[in-house]
Amino acid sequence: MPGVPGPTPSGARSPRTGSGGPLLLGVRHHGPGSARGVRAVLEAERPDAVLIEGPAEADALVELVGDPDMRPPVALLAHAVDDPGRAAFWPMAEFSPEWVAIRWALDRGAAVRFVDLPAAHTLAADPTWGDGEGDEEAAGDGVRIDPVAELAGAAGYEDAERWWEDVVELRGDGDPAAAFRALAEAMGTLREAYGHGGHPRDLVREAYMRLQLRAARKEFGDSVAVVCGAWHVPALALRTTVAADRALLKGLPKVKTGTTWVPWTHRRLARRSGYGAGIDAPGWYAHLFTAPDRPVERWMTRVAGLLRAEDHPVSSAHVIEAVRLAEALAALRGRPRPGLDETTDAVRAVLCEGSDVPLALVRDRLVVGDVLGEVPEGAPAVPLQRDLTRRQRTLRLKPEADERELALDLRKETDGDRSRLLHRLRLLGVPWGEPAAGRTGTGTFRETWRLRWEPELHVRVAEAGVWGTTVEAAATARAEARAREATALADVTALAEDCLLAGLADALPVVMRALADRAALDTDVTHLARALPALARSLRYGDVRGTDTAALGEVAAGLAERICVGLPPACAGLDPDAAASLRERIDEVHRALGLLPGATGTRERWTGVLHRIAAHDRVPGLLRGRAARLLLDEGRIPDDGAALLMSRALSPGAPPPDAAAWIEGFAGAASGDGLLLVHDERLRGLVDAWLASVPAGAFTDVLPLLRRTFSAYEPGVRRTLGELAARGPGAGGPGASAPGAPGFDPVPDRERADAVLPLLHLVLGTEAPA
Repeated sequence: MPGVPGPTPSGARSPRTGSGGPLLLGVRHHGPGSARGVRAVLEAERPDAVLIEGPAEADALVELVGDPDMRPPVALLAHAVDDPGRAAFWPMAEFSPEWVAIRWALDRGAAVRFVDLPAAHTLAADPTWGDGEGDEEAAGDGVRIDPVAELAGAAGYEDAERWWEDVVELRGDGDPAAAFRALAEAMGTLREAYGHGGHPRDLVREAYMRLQLRAARKEFGDSVAVVCGAWHVPALALRTTVAADRALLKGLPKVKTGTTWVPWTHRRLARRSGYGAGIDAPGWYAHLFTAPDRPVERWMTRVAGLLRAEDHPVSSAHVIEAVRLAEALAALRGRPRPGLDETTDAVRAVLCEGSDVPLALVRDRLVVGDVLGEVPEGAPAVPLQRDLTRRQRTLRLKPEADERELALDLRKETDGDRSRLLHRLRLLGVPWGEPAAGRTGTGTFRETWRLRWEPELHVRVAEAGVWGTTVEAAATARAEARAREATALADVTALAEDCLLAGLADALPVVMRALADRAALDTDVTHLARALPALARSLRYGDVRGTDTAALGEVAAGLAERICVGLPPACAGLDPDAAASLRERIDEVHRALGLLPGATGTRERWTGVLHRIAAHDRVPGLLRGRAARLLLDEGRIPDDGAALLMSRALSPGAPPPDAAAWIEGFAGAASGDGLLLVHDERLRGLVDAWLASVPAGAFTDVLPLLRRTFSAYEPGVRRTLGELAARGPGAGGPGASAPGAPGFDPVPDRERADAVLPLLHLVLGTEAPA
């Protein structure tokens, strides 16, 4: 299609004349200057109807804007009923021209209509429709154009945001309609030159808007105002036939949609969705809209308050000097008023004393901000969202845009319910909270979460609504479906753990049947070893959460027995990579068996398995060394037994790489045991003796591997080990050693040992014997 011509005498009137057609108010979405202009023109002209660029389905939601519980920023959400993941947002802030126009119309009793292409068509369309790629009619060289950037470039500006601020946002005086007339003329010129500008979808949208404008004029005459993106004004003023516009709309795909209002945030206003004019400084724009008089002085005062709250020294003199500097910079740069660049430079130089560290705080908290809007309870919502809202209110878990940490004590009823809700939402794919490492210990009765509510989670909730009408029912159905679909044993055990954490007792029978089936069929020891830890954690949590874990205990015991039988042969003949992977599984199984209640017999069998691995010559040195270390830590072999295993690993027939791998498994660098090597002089003495006995001919080959092993320790650990090695074993200086294990007295000092008993009784809450 050739370039679209500019405005013609089609009855669209100038905002100031008061006659001659509908008002066409071209705006920039989320622009406070445009919002003030729209309010001023509407107040002067007082039209009977206001038409808004937005999905036509939103007409049913207009009245909610006047609800006292509605607080921007909010967004219109439209989603496909049968595919809620297919959704789109149309955000509005307090300073959005569309929001201002709707509020003005509701306050004055004027009709409000949304006149953009229905979301039923938009969501059903090909997602690539309108991307401008491969379209011969795209702008000039076949790429999309940014109208504001084009106008800024024509005016000699390199920064489009700065040009827009100068010509619209920072000019608060004079005729409010002048900017609309100038923008309409400028956009008409651009449309003549670029046609749809690389946005072919706009031609269809504008055809629909023209049809809606005709219908409104038939009902209200010329007492109609249209608030839309300035880019569309020339197309709405274009004289076309009804038949031509309907032809553009013929055959559009359609899908059943649902619409509602959802809370939004200032930070999300930068996203290009729906009203695609993303802005970099929503907090600054909100300030310009709410403080039209003396905005710089008020802004500097807010910045000073923020910095003072963060213990940064700022005086009134600082504020006065910062205002003067911002105004001076604006004059030097030829700007009508200080803009964001000038205020930021002044804040950095005066209030932040040249540091970017406090300036980053100002940008995050004020320039952008995380203001979260609110919508009334009467807003349409899927049943699952309503249940979630009710649970949030009951548990006093208010969705907030700022990230916060929540510590839970699972022994308390309310905290237990909060934990179950958060775990159920994660199972449904709604990650409102993420588990975090707690600061108050590692007990099973404590949980720590990081909570942050993102507006997009409303879409996740709508998607999860297909599983049920309540959070518990939906999570149960989702868990059962995952259990039936899972093919890997580890996936089912992880799901069982999730069900226990989420308190989904009704889902456990289905999950347990799937777990038993997968466990019976899976013969791979690594799969079994990967699955056991999740079961052990589940059993550990059962006591605190009051969950019946008897069935899980039977499955876990069966897995442990099968691992004990199958692990020794699975360790033989492995390459280094496979050995490293299996070493991780061995560590996990060892820890898991320590958590299993009433598994004394299984742990004894596991000890026998470790003995077999440690003594088997065909097992890689990495695994033999790790097995020896686990046995030593558990007191299952004496010191001289560990030394004997070391001497075997270092025998003349052992290849040097295998010997180095043994010490890597035994020293435990990859397992984070460096501090244990520092503090356990017995263990350090064994390693030192092993290194000292390496034959000179083999040491050169072994050294690179040993350096790799010990390089895995933290720098502080390596430095301390070097100092200890320089001093030598024992307390008698380099080269000296006491009888028995290095660093240990052959005869225990019982008096010194008894001195720690009162503290242990205090920690354990027990009484000392009389």
